[in-house]
Amino acid sequence: MASLASALGAEIVFAGNMPKGYVPVFLEEQDSLKSMGKDPALKVLNDRPWNVETPIHLLDEKVTPAEKMFVRNNGLIPEKIETSSWTLTIRGESVNQEKSYTLDELKSKFKTHTYQLTLECGGNGRGEFYPPAEGNQWGQGAVSCAQWTGIRLKDLLDDVGIKKDAVYIGYHGADSHLSGDPGKESISRGIPIAKAMQEETLVAFQMNGKDIPLAHGYPLRLVAGGYPASVSGKWLKALSVRNKTHDGSKMESPSYRVPIEPVEPGERTPDENMRIIESMPVKSIITFPKSGAEFPLGRNLEIRGHAWAGEEEVNQVAYSIDFGSTWQSCRLEKPVNRFAWQHFQAQIKFPKKGYYEVWAMATDNKGRSQPMVVPGWNPKGYLNNACHRIAVKVS
Repeated sequence: MASLASALGAEIVFAGNMPKGYVPVFLEEQDSLKSMGKDPALKVLNDRPWNVETPIHLLDEKVTPAEKMFVRNNGLIPEKIETSSWTLTIRGESVNQEKSYTLDELKSKFKTHTYQLTLECGGNGRGEFYPPAEGNQWGQGAVSCAQWTGIRLKDLLDDVGIKKDAVYIGYHGADSHLSGDPGKESISRGIPIAKAMQEETLVAFQMNGKDIPLAHGYPLRLVAGGYPASVSGKWLKALSVRNKTHDGSKMESPSYRVPIEPVEPGERTPDENMRIIESMPVKSIITFPKSGAEFPLGRNLEIRGHAWAGEEEVNQVAYSIDFGSTWQSCRLEKPVNRFAWQHFQAQIKFPKKGYYEVWAMATDNKGRSQPMVVPGWNPKGYLNNACHRIAVKVS
């Protein structure tokens, strides 16, 4: 089945003798994944900073477990964390008065809430753009939907008191810059005040009912589902309430920005013609079966997966086995809460033996569907929401 799986760029697992030219995963990468509590099947794209992708078939669970969650870092993971002295400071031009909270104060003073929230890297799918775009060449596995527990950011802002001119919230983390310069932040992005005031935007201290894993922001993280995951700052130490769009590291063009108007592939886009990415586009993935499955004619194939649509809701998911000529509806579940991905399932009967591709297409509540091909090129390879597909063989 090597040729079938490789037709879609799927991961191939060989038994017995390795084929000529095959290079195994480095043992040090496996050790590093183990030290982060990660499934050894995850793919390391970069180790400085850590960028680790999840093979799509490992995302089959409705709630993403920590060991199968992708990692996207911009700086170095903090080496020493003292929770007893950890504080979160709220500052900026648009706060009434700067104020700091200990972890115990955050947990005891405010009501806690739990939401399942979809976090997707803005560059998920970057590896499919041509000409190649800058950055880690992600496949489609830089997405997760875990349960996050914490306090609402709006409750924290209400306690501090913010001015009427507040328009943006910027975050500041304890991760260090790759250069080692303490005066530089590796990343300091943020969200508009309207997003900050949504009920599901959390200052979180638990993931899936446990302390947040170190690789994902322990002991405190901002979590804002529906937006690119880069706005959900890890190792949270401070929040700036701004009277203008936040201007921290990775807020500048072209980071996490796309052209305002369509551009020719490979074309340079002036900074003034770029916009900040906010709500992520409608998208879906087939998590079962794994690409390369083979089964006998006459037996139905069950497919299942997840769909999400940024700040919107998915209304429909359909599948095709004839390269998009015809589509059939999948059974689609409602989200458990806003910004959680939705699960779909279908039973497929194939007409005859042979090679097939199963495509999935999601449509959101505003009538926007996934494109069948990679969408418009952009310099950083963001927002690829093309239909996902798997290869199967009916024998």
